[in-house]
Amino acid sequence: MIRHLKKGQDAATLAAEDGKVRHTVEAILSDIAQRGDEAVRAYSRKFDQWDPAEFLLSADEIRAAMNKLSPRELEDIRFAQAQIRRFAEVQRSSLQDVEVETRPGVVLGHRHIPVNNVGCYIPGGKYPLIASAHMSVLTAKVAGVPRVIATAPPYQGAPHPAIVAAMHMAGADEILVLGGVQAVAAMAIGTGSIRAVDMLVGPGNQFVAEAKRQLYGRVGIDLFAGPTETLVIADESVDGELCAVDLLGQAEHGPTSPAVLLTNSERLARDTMAAVEQQLKLLPTAEIARKSWSDHGQVIVCDTVDEMIQVADELAFEHVQVMTADPDLFLNRMTNYGALFLGPRTNVSFGDKVIGTNHTLPTNRNARYTGGLWVGKFLKTCTYQRVLTDEASAEIGAYCSRLCHMENFAGHGEQANIRVRRYGRRDVPWYRPVAAE
Repeated sequence: MIRHLKKGQDAATLAAEDGKVRHTVEAILSDIAQRGDEAVRAYSRKFDQWDPAEFLLSADEIRAAMNKLSPRELEDIRFAQAQIRRFAEVQRSSLQDVEVETRPGVVLGHRHIPVNNVGCYIPGGKYPLIASAHMSVLTAKVAGVPRVIATAPPYQGAPHPAIVAAMHMAGADEILVLGGVQAVAAMAIGTGSIRAVDMLVGPGNQFVAEAKRQLYGRVGIDLFAGPTETLVIADESVDGELCAVDLLGQAEHGPTSPAVLLTNSERLARDTMAAVEQQLKLLPTAEIARKSWSDHGQVIVCDTVDEMIQVADELAFEHVQVMTADPDLFLNRMTNYGALFLGPRTNVSFGDKVIGTNHTLPTNRNARYTGGLWVGKFLKTCTYQRVLTDEASAEIGAYCSRLCHMENFAGHGEQANIRVRRYGRRDVPWYRPVAAE
């Protein structure tokens, strides 16, 4: 039996909030499409109190920002980027161009072609998400993207030195200090001072996520992203303190970030809820984490492992941390998740910051049909075909002609028929184009 010891907000309340965000973003995008740089600057002043002479940083400004960091801070960024680059390079090497002769004289293939222009959004208002620069800019560059523009909002009235350093060290070709809807809109639509991109990637608040959703089609996006989600799957091989730390560690992302405990032990469930309350008395980000836990936290108790797997796949959460006696059981049987974190020695924070996998992951149950950001997202797998002989052209043409006839596509059929007439031989069994019947 599956039972909830704690539930979050109902779906109707969440839908109402989404509607307000949607209308706000629609108005901003329409204004920027009409007024370009003038509107971008107006929204930057309004939302971030930021009105520099230029949003694009010069080489001198980038150096000045990096000089504000200590050698240790720069080395930590280099270490994180080395881990992410190494895994991204392994992923890229797994994607091979192919070419195969499927029938005598018929050659098919595909090539992996990088997107030409990518815009990367790096959140930096409340929390400067330095790691997002590694995850987006660096991954795009490993994929071979020629032009990567990266942007982050100002932090306390200035470019955040560590974000600027991370974007530059990751290989960004252009760096903007610009945040919010106005930033992703400027990159997607293009303005007088900002050349448009072909694809937008990176996490952001609900307004940035909604802007990406509305801009999808005009440009590509990595995925539809909502608030950070974390699911801790645990049994009595761990304790409530560890579960509480890992729940609150992600709940601090924002007041709408769901954090869920899924367990087959009611004792662990109640120990974890008690530990959460104790830790909220000490956590520096407790104000945010408490609201997230209160409004969106859940505790679900199951009787069996099969029920736990069923619930986990139905939730299809972004982050799934498995701390059970046999974590591989969940690795082998779960199908819907953004990323798995297996065993008590790892955790979501490792993946968010440094271990090497990408932290831009599907939310809102989108893990049912997509994985997270990786080098493959920046590559277009484009097919081609080549017919080498008269015999092959006529053979394929004859089959194509008859199939087109079944679909009533006369023009398509004639494309096939002319090849049969020019290249075919009437003494072979497959020679029966529709025009000859």
